[in-house]
Amino acid sequence: MEIIINGLKTNYQVFGEGKPFLILHGWGSNSDRWVAVAEKIAEGAPAGGSFKVIVPDLPGFGQSELPHVPWDVNNYVNWLDQLVKELNLKDFYLLGHSFGGALASKIAVKHAQDIKKLFLVSAACVRKKTAKKSFFKRISKVIKIFYFIPYFDLFRRAVYKFIINKSDYVYVQGIIRETYLKVISEDLSFHLPFIKIPTIIIWGDKDYITPLEDGYFIEKQVKKSKIIIISGAGHDLNRKQPEILAEKVLENC
Repeated sequence: MEIIINGLKTNYQVFGEGKPFLILHGWGSNSDRWVAVAEKIAEGAPAGGSFKVIVPDLPGFGQSELPHVPWDVNNYVNWLDQLVKELNLKDFYLLGHSFGGALASKIAVKHAQDIKKLFLVSAACVRKKTAKKSFFKRISKVIKIFYFIPYFDLFRRAVYKFIINKSDYVYVQGIIRETYLKVISEDLSFHLPFIKIPTIIIWGDKDYITPLEDGYFIEKQVKKSKIIIISGAGHDLNRKQPEILAEKVLENC
């Protein structure tokens, strides 16, 4: 399905009928990667009824349109605010994974009266400034100087692979690349204490993208929260343990 939000074509998928449940995917992902989880949640728990699960492609990902200029977190939050209004979501459940979790945590403050429960799954809310990140920014600027050399893209990939080891930056182009730099520079942890709605934090104990210590930090900051640890799970719970993730969600709806 498609809808125009803030001038951008937005693709979204809907599963089931019942109480509204909005899922926000992470950076570099899309709604297709959440089908297994969405279908399971749509079935609902025997005692809790069924759900209408809505999974949009964030702008720049999946089949949604690319932003016309580089976005920061607030641009995505404004887009999400309009999506909630356009879809007339009231008394809904909200789940955000990774970058989607960061967006969910921020919109939860703005739409506290409309959200029944918040689920933060490996949420990238904590963006600590480190020497490694500072180095990453400096090296990215230096690399741009060599744009004119033959096979520049291969050169750039090699630098990120062998010097910086791993970064989503190397896999994106143009506006999304600049958007990525804006997004990773914003620490959203300061607003966590303002979340007043019941919050379930779900994390894998083998998550090396958003470390488990971030999950415990969020739990301490959000007053009405509890954390659930999935043993042996990494960052991509939706792809590796979709049934377990959906089960934990339904148990806490």
